[in-house]
Amino acid sequence: MAIAKAERLMNLALCLLGTRRPLSKRELRDSIEAYVEASGPGRGVAGSDDSFNRMFERDKDDLRELGLVIETVENLDGEVGYLARRDSNSLPAITLDAEEAAALGLAAKVWQQARLAGAASGALQKLRAAGLPEDVDPYEAHGALEPRIPVHEAAFEPLMLACRDRRPVLFDYRKATAARPEPRHVEPWALECWRGHWYLAGWDRDRGAERVFRLSRITGRVRSRSTRFTVPVPDVVTVRETVASWAGEIADRSALIRLRSGAGYPLRAKATTIRELGDGWDELEIPYGHGLDAWLVEFGPDVVVLEPAELRADVVDRLRAVAKG
Repeated sequence: MAIAKAERLMNLALCLLGTRRPLSKRELRDSIEAYVEASGPGRGVAGSDDSFNRMFERDKDDLRELGLVIETVENLDGEVGYLARRDSNSLPAITLDAEEAAALGLAAKVWQQARLAGAASGALQKLRAAGLPEDVDPYEAHGALEPRIPVHEAAFEPLMLACRDRRPVLFDYRKATAARPEPRHVEPWALECWRGHWYLAGWDRDRGAERVFRLSRITGRVRSRSTRFTVPVPDVVTVRETVASWAGEIADRSALIRLRSGAGYPLRAKATTIRELGDGWDELEIPYGHGLDAWLVEFGPDVVVLEPAELRADVVDRLRAVAKG
């Protein structure tokens, strides 16, 4: 059925693009085989007309949704005709310099995994056909930059589609301090990658507030809902700030930790001061914001929190939750 519809839409588009004058419904009906079959023997006149009209209106709307500009023209006799002018349905030539082409190629390399790889490759092929310089190889293997954004979580794709289509979702989520996952009903805003982890920012309907969810803690299947969003979606800059704040990017104070020598290099890069303690340990002062406890837990026995007390307690709680499974 999907193939038949695609073929019917293609035939209708070709008819509308290939004509120099508006074509009436009757002419289109007689020119496209699928419409002829819809009006074939065994149907009453009224029934065949209704079937064709419904099919034609759906197809016309689908083509317009795909971007085809279809004009409706009324002739002197009052008959309505349709056509798609080529000058209204052609894009200007794309010209890219070497730097712009390299930037697009670099962006495409980021997505060379999962189902996004096909879309990225297809986009580059279209750009090549539209004027991408021949001396630019987007997949040059010897470049200095080899960007990758890992997408291992099964929840990534359904959440990406839900963000695009503005569809609420339902999933089970296990907090770092919880032994069991809990159901969450969320209006998804955007997905953001931070420190190698993917996060979903959105509106938690059950809690009536914005929340950020780490995708690796989503368990089971993401189910979409047909209801509408109940709150406005913030702009992309605000969403990124929300993720950064929840994931620990925005720090308003400092924490003092003890770190094993030769370990925790990401923590050392963030440290404002480092002091050697001897016996294989160093003392670091690092920015402290929301989410730091979850980050410190990832370093396991190589990190000991000295102060503040609430951060130490949060880290201990998380470690106990991990130990309990």
